[in-house]
Amino acid sequence: MKFKNGIQEQDVIVKCAADKFLPFALVFGIYVILFGTVSPGGGFQGGVIVASACLLLYLGYGVRGAADAINAEVLRVNEAIGACIYVILGVAGILCGCNFAANVFYDIGAVGDLISAGTITFMSYAVGYKVLTGVGFLLLLMLGLLAAADDDDETPAGENE
Repeated sequence: MKFKNGIQEQDVIVKCAADKFLPFALVFGIYVILFGTVSPGGGFQGGVIVASACLLLYLGYGVRGAADAINAEVLRVNEAIGACIYVILGVAGILCGCNFAANVFYDIGAVGDLISAGTITFMSYAVGYKVLTGVGFLLLLMLGLLAAADDDDETPAGENE
C-alpha cells in the first residue's frame, strides 16, 4: 500500500484480483444458498461465501472503499430481518399443530426441484440471508477497527499535541 497525498492507495494487482473475484464470490455464494437443499452446501456456507465479498472489497479498495460500497447499518438491520423470517417459519410449525420448525410445507415441489424440501428450503434461505448480513457486518466492523488502530500507529508523535 502506498500513500499519495495522504490517501492510501492499493496495489493495482490486488485491486484487479478483487474486481475479478468479487462477482464470482457473490454468484457462487447465492448459488450455494439457493441449491443447498438439493446439493452440498446451504444457507450458512453460502452466506459466508457472499460475506467474503466485504473482505474482497477491503483488500482491493481499503476500508474507505468497502465502507462506501456497503452500508454497515443496513447490514445490521437486515440481519435482524433474516432472524425474524427464520422465527416466523419456525412458528409456522407450531401454528399447524406440530413442533417448532417442523416441515409443514413438505408437499411443495417435486423431488430434486429447487423448492422441494418445504419449510427447510425457506429456512435455509433465511439462514443464508442472516449469515451473509451478519458476517458481512462483523467483517466491516473488524476491518474498521483494524484500520483505526493502524491510523493511530502511523500518526507522528508531534501531531497529537
